[in-house]
Amino acid sequence: MRKPDLPAAGHYDANYKNFQTDVYAQIRLEAFGEDIGQNSWLTADELDKFIPFLDLCKDKKLLDVACGAGGPALRIAALTGCSVVSIDLHEDAIAAGRSMAIQRGLSERCEFRAVNATGTLLFQDSTFDAIVCIDAINHFPERPSVIAEWVRVLKVGGRLLFTDPITVTGPLTNHEIAVRSSAGFYLFVPAGYNESLLKVSGLQLLLVKDVTANMANVAEARLAARASRSTTLREIEGDAAFDRQQEFLTIAARVAKARRLSRFAYVAKKVG
Repeated sequence: MRKPDLPAAGHYDANYKNFQTDVYAQIRLEAFGEDIGQNSWLTADELDKFIPFLDLCKDKKLLDVACGAGGPALRIAALTGCSVVSIDLHEDAIAAGRSMAIQRGLSERCEFRAVNATGTLLFQDSTFDAIVCIDAINHFPERPSVIAEWVRVLKVGGRLLFTDPITVTGPLTNHEIAVRSSAGFYLFVPAGYNESLLKVSGLQLLLVKDVTANMANVAEARLAARASRSTTLREIEGDAAFDRQQEFLTIAARVAKARRLSRFAYVAKKVG
């Protein structure tokens, strides 16, 4: 049987290759309200509310899985004093993260590695005090084995935080599913699936929070910010790629506003 595709590099290439250019920085600022170097549905305000649940401080170590350009991990490191290892499949994202770490004076505490996080992680057991995975768990084909690997490298008492942005909470058309999953492999799960999985994974569920509104707002704002710069973006991305991203954001906003495809945040603790 053919293995599911990993996230399509082409969907992310333009954003990550041009991540630190003025036009993409302006789009992020308009989309998120504050540009911390993120490329998901996460706003700075939302992240700041999540950070206390991670129970991080100086001398503790965080793993950021599918970190993208690493802005959120750098913010966590700056605010808590922890050290961070950030991993992502995309070389351009890792390069952007390393550059921002140097710019923010965090390179000694923040390491970026190009790693495919779908398999065995090259870390010893009980290495990390916390793990985060923001809006990316949906790209991993075998979720039970991925979470089991996270549990392995997490210390007892350590915290796990992840967001799942494509939890099915209503009816979806085949067109909506196709567009919303057009960037490669996506795993759509029903409401309650993640709670059940965490329960059998040696983790104590501490928090489930519906954060769909953030996704809807960011998708709409990003769509508008890109549309206002369409001429420049078409030159960079090409017409077809630009149009695909605009359609992706249109559908993402629509199904999120209707609460048919939702985003939830989960916080759990390793208990033994």
